[in-house]
Amino acid sequence: MKISVIIPTYNEAANIKKLINLLFTASKGEDIEIIIIDGGSTDATTTLAKALGVIVHSATKRGRAAQMNEGALLARGDVLYFVHADTLPPDSFIHDIIQAIKNGYHLGRYQTQFDKASLLLKLNAFFTRFDWEVCYGGDQTLFITKQAFDELGGFNDDMLIMEEYELVKRARKKYKYIIFDKHALVSARKYAHNSWLTVQIANAKIVNMYKKGASQQAMIEVYKQLLK
Repeated sequence: MKISVIIPTYNEAANIKKLINLLFTASKGEDIEIIIIDGGSTDATTTLAKALGVIVHSATKRGRAAQMNEGALLARGDVLYFVHADTLPPDSFIHDIIQAIKNGYHLGRYQTQFDKASLLLKLNAFFTRFDWEVCYGGDQTLFITKQAFDELGGFNDDMLIMEEYELVKRARKKYKYIIFDKHALVSARKYAHNSWLTVQIANAKIVNMYKKGASQQAMIEVYKQLLK
């Protein structure tokens, strides 16, 4: 079973080398491919990725949903594993995903562990063990079988925000979903520039806007206004 790791990037030079090295180390000869789908980085993201021998592709359309769809088109794997550039999956990710698929699951995610010590962030991370819609984001990484992804039509290319949330909601209607009893190490950089409360307010606002049918552009503008 081949796993295609798809990483959408934009100016991720500070993170991409560490992530790629972890993926290669964890693979230990397993059949994986790593695909970087770049949205026009102006830093050394693509140079660093190419030097490490992974597939690097310049997206024809910017935006994480569109970039991840392009990565899926290039992928040769039976399983697609979408990982944000500032997130580190556990070393056991290949075994975990393969075992989940053998057990009948078509998609799933990890729980969160932040890379910064904070009681409030530990509280956030604690709640990602629950099967709640607010935890459908991509920070915890997301695997999905290629078959299921293709049948669903992939991500909504027009979405600029909430794209994983929307895909998972559609997928849950037809496929089995698993939350691993393990953690992905997620960057707390958003909290470094904003207070914990400000981030919670912003997230709640965006989810509420989405449920009420707000436009993508309106949500993006509000998000940028609320967060640095």
